[in-house]
Amino acid sequence: MSAIILTKENFENEVLNSDKPVLVDFWASWCGPCKMVLPLVEEIAEERTDIKVGKVNVDEQQELAIKYGVMSIPTLVVIKDGEIVKKNVGAIPKEMILEML
Repeated sequence: MSAIILTKENFENEVLNSDKPVLVDFWASWCGPCKMVLPLVEEIAEERTDIKVGKVNVDEQQELAIKYGVMSIPTLVVIKDGEIVKKNVGAIPKEMILEML
């Protein structure tokens, strides 16, 4: 399954109420490091059925970025049972993203 595009309208249902851990990628189209991380996030979304993967475009969803304290992008967070359990700022390799899970 590909990564879900997250908005303030679907965030609660898709992420906070999820019965699986959710990897959320906060990104923007103009961000170079985000472009390096995005294919990795998509790969993980395709490979893993035990988690959900979502993407938040910070330019379009500023409220979510502010709510989750996203000051720099890319920011990856893992949310489980409605709470952030892991957070990483900056581009990281796939292995490190998988370790977050």
